[in-house]
Amino acid sequence: MCRSNFAKLYTKEGKNLPEIPHEYYPRPLLKRDSFFCLNGKWRFEATNLNTPEHYSKNIIVPFCPESILSGVDEVFPDTYNLFYKRNFILPEGFIKNRVILHFGAVDQIAEVFLNGEFIGEHIGGYEPFSFDITGNLLKENSLVVKVRDNLSKHVLPYGKQKRKRGGMWYTPTSGIWQSVWIESVSENYVKSIDVKTGKTYADIMVDGVKNGEVTVFAPDGEIKASLRNGRVRIKLAKPRMWSPEDPYLYRFVIEAEGDRVESYFAIRTLEIKNVAGKERLCLNGKPYFLHGLLDQGYWSDGNLTPPDENGFERDILAMKDLGFNMLRKHIKIEPQRFYYDCDRLGMVVFQDMVNNGHYSFLRDTALPTVGLKSLKDKHLHKNKKSRARFILDMEKTVAQLKNHPSICYWTIFNEGWGQFCADEMYDRLKALDNTRFIDSTSGWFWQSKTDVKSEHVYFKPYKFAPCEKPTVLSEFGGYSYRPEGHVFNLKKAYGYRFFEDREKFEAALLELYQNEIIPAARDGLSASVYTQVSDVEDETNGLLSYDREVLKVDTQKMRDMADELYKAAKGE
Repeated sequence: MCRSNFAKLYTKEGKNLPEIPHEYYPRPLLKRDSFFCLNGKWRFEATNLNTPEHYSKNIIVPFCPESILSGVDEVFPDTYNLFYKRNFILPEGFIKNRVILHFGAVDQIAEVFLNGEFIGEHIGGYEPFSFDITGNLLKENSLVVKVRDNLSKHVLPYGKQKRKRGGMWYTPTSGIWQSVWIESVSENYVKSIDVKTGKTYADIMVDGVKNGEVTVFAPDGEIKASLRNGRVRIKLAKPRMWSPEDPYLYRFVIEAEGDRVESYFAIRTLEIKNVAGKERLCLNGKPYFLHGLLDQGYWSDGNLTPPDENGFERDILAMKDLGFNMLRKHIKIEPQRFYYDCDRLGMVVFQDMVNNGHYSFLRDTALPTVGLKSLKDKHLHKNKKSRARFILDMEKTVAQLKNHPSICYWTIFNEGWGQFCADEMYDRLKALDNTRFIDSTSGWFWQSKTDVKSEHVYFKPYKFAPCEKPTVLSEFGGYSYRPEGHVFNLKKAYGYRFFEDREKFEAALLELYQNEIIPAARDGLSASVYTQVSDVEDETNGLLSYDREVLKVDTQKMRDMADELYKAAKGE
């Protein structure tokens, strides 16, 4: 690509990057004291499989080589192998018994070597993985990570990444893009925690240890219970329900067999009810309008990775300040820190599965946009490997994220991308998690099984039509305004309606809600998702600029509009 057409946009935090970025414990749902961070400077090499070409430079982990903050700022074709190398010495007294090496996420295929020995391999770019390295440690250690990124093969999930970026497709991510860290544990230790909640109880299930003590910190005091055979039920006489207005978390500690970990859960219910003749999404037994935004999770200087540990919090609080109560995390899985921030700050999450498979502009975008939205999907994307991989990653996504109370809604397929057998996928996902709403097909190519009617409307006025299921406007808007000095693409812009100045942009946005969304909420619409939180590369349709420097709307006007929207949804 012609780099002269693109600006290097730094966030404020990216301009002042510490020597070790993201130096915080990255797993709030299973936290222990032991932590040694391997972020910071590594040696980076890229070798071409077909030619003698060789690239070598220092890189800053956890930023991918395509990002500015990595110090590399290069896109490598899939004919390259990427190598990360660094040495480390563990602090004296750090080792308890076992030593575990953790990777937050590496895109896409990682082989790990410690002191010249092969430790293991992981395939998939969006989930954490770890290896027990106890038997491979020396006093001074050499760690090597070899990465291959087969983005073009479309078997592994890839989301919005594309080597030929542009429009709604973004610069790809290769290699390490989340934290690398080490912890030391006892011989028997808590490997995972699963929490299932009802209206007045929480069942805590632990893998790795069988017996121990659990202490829950409730509003009216501590609750102590014994862990037996890895299970315990916590009864709550007066449960405090989680909501965006009161995001209360029950924090707890497990002490078992020489291990001590901290975690949390929340109590909240999700139901579909007929209220005044309308099918509605309900939170804690009552209809609750979900006023949200599409959240792509991209950053101008860090690509998939925010510049610092508070990046997610700043976005969440900025959107809450505008009156929003929900974010649709769009075909990306974030580090656990994002969901923890949503849990504790009170932001509902609509979580997308990450797509794989082949995308067709004609079939998946052009024809549906002009009205051809019915298509049977049994014979779509028939590649067996691609289908099997999507199912595997859907299972991994649920296992990875299911303990986060902020996640209230799963989206399986978006606009037909990689879609196949949506009814079967609905049944599979419902078997994995029957506690959340499921949107099988967001936008179009609707089949029979889904919890909601999910629509995308960009190029015509939205008109609500009652349905036998709750209706969710899962994408709309996308209005574009380019704040001077804060845009990535200096030549092109992508959006669905374009404005030259802030005042006209804001007026049109408020008018869109006033004329279309608020009346629809009054008539029975359950949720709406405006596109989007921030600009992303060519897309300049965010409420924030890509570098998060410019808020394009007036906070009070947006809050007033949100208040009116919530009242309309209540019939006031």
